[in-house]
Amino acid sequence: MTDTQAVQTPDNVAPVLVVDFGAQYAQLIARRVREARIYSEVIPHSATVDEIKAKNPAALILSGGPASVYAEDAPSIDPALMDLGVPVFGICYGYQCMAAALGGEVANTGGREFGRTPLRVTETDSVLLAGQPAEQPVWMSHNDAVQRAPEGFTVTASTEGAPVAAFENLERQMAGVQYHPEVIHTPHGQQVLTHFLYDIAGLEPTWTAANIAETLIDQVREQVGENGLAICGLSGGVDSAVAAALVQRAIGDRLTCVFVDHGLLRAGEREQVQNDFVAATGARLVTVDAAETFLTELKGVSDPETKRKIIGREFIRSFEGAVSEVLGDRAASGQKVDYLVQGTLYPDVVESGGGTGTANIKSHHNVGGLPEDLEFELVEPLRLLFKDEVRAVGRELGLPEEIVGRQPFPGPGLAIRIVGSVDAERLATLRKADLIAREELSSAGLDSTIWQCPVVLLADVRSVGVQGDGRTYGHPIVLRPVSSEDAMTADWTRVPYDVLEKISTRITNEVAEVNRVVLDVTSKPPGTIEWE
Repeated sequence: MTDTQAVQTPDNVAPVLVVDFGAQYAQLIARRVREARIYSEVIPHSATVDEIKAKNPAALILSGGPASVYAEDAPSIDPALMDLGVPVFGICYGYQCMAAALGGEVANTGGREFGRTPLRVTETDSVLLAGQPAEQPVWMSHNDAVQRAPEGFTVTASTEGAPVAAFENLERQMAGVQYHPEVIHTPHGQQVLTHFLYDIAGLEPTWTAANIAETLIDQVREQVGENGLAICGLSGGVDSAVAAALVQRAIGDRLTCVFVDHGLLRAGEREQVQNDFVAATGARLVTVDAAETFLTELKGVSDPETKRKIIGREFIRSFEGAVSEVLGDRAASGQKVDYLVQGTLYPDVVESGGGTGTANIKSHHNVGGLPEDLEFELVEPLRLLFKDEVRAVGRELGLPEEIVGRQPFPGPGLAIRIVGSVDAERLATLRKADLIAREELSSAGLDSTIWQCPVVLLADVRSVGVQGDGRTYGHPIVLRPVSSEDAMTADWTRVPYDVLEKISTRITNEVAEVNRVVLDVTSKPPGTIEWE
């Protein structure tokens, strides 16, 4: 996958580019910029000045990172970047790089700061910090600090360990902070970013659901052309449904949706997909029953990356097999289906290592899991969007809340919620446990509170239990309820104890193969939302 395939800026949109220096939160910075209704994307720090200029950026934000600016192998910025006439904002390491490139001084004086830190606003006329308390908590993570601001910059804040904790130069449309405004632990952080974007960079908030939808429809129409035929891999989740609705709006009945029942679905999923989506859109839907094929190919496979790649490959093979049915009468005229629509999102691309210089956390079946001999050209209208933006676009297109508000469910289905190899018996066990958890969470009114609740079967683990006065040796089930805005970061959801008790009691009573239910209380990072 090339960088161009991974991230392609929407037409006629000047992006705010987040230059990633290896930060934990680079994608979160982009997410916060979009919260201000301005389009943003992440690029690696290795991008050249010419490559950055070619993207016609509206502004640059330099992210944090783990290095020291004066270390020999530290990533740095080309000073020419500061002379592009583009507004620049630095955060933490990016702030230090910016200061050094502009002639300021950065040093390690032993005054390192980590976590919540008191900040003092020292310049009452600051535009960046306007309307904020004179003393406020911020989230710090640094060993080095700016000791002297570049010439022409006004120092606007300080902490005990960072004498120059913020600076700005309104004439050059530049500013920066030593702390992390993008994280929720900095209460006024979003206000800082908004002041930079609106009041220093002079940008307008035009990245709205209506504009996004209109732009994406135009792009699809241009890509597929006037006569192209497309099929969409419909999974029943939010992403593929919104992608399908966008493409249908662009090319009409030249789109056919293909739902592959791979046998890895939750209870009732097939019926729900067939009924809800067709009723909401009127789109043509072809269902392919491929459960036996998928289970055969997955037999004995326990490695999660291998599972994902097998599922990605078999998805494509299923679509290829459905082409004759999709074409119908068009086959006689020599037409063929050239385009495959997928609901790939920006977090999918990022976690698969696509185009940002980030590590490959896991290959999503629709990104890193596709076969090399793919016969279709991919149409991925949501590739630059976060989940909440996808939901907003879905509502803009008129999709019902039953679809756009649905909790995410992975394309590989229950296969990646079984830790171990996949077979029909293990799927049946997990399917029963998953249904119980969903029923009890819904009954407790928690559907809108919980972003997602994967139910995981530890198929290769057994533990001793006592049921009916006898010894059992059953599998554990893991509950993984999480809260999130965009799936890039997440926290575990504090489900009431009485609800957890009901879920545990029902699962251990009703699912004979399970004798233990446990709760995953790990945030993301360090854990991902899914176990595999």
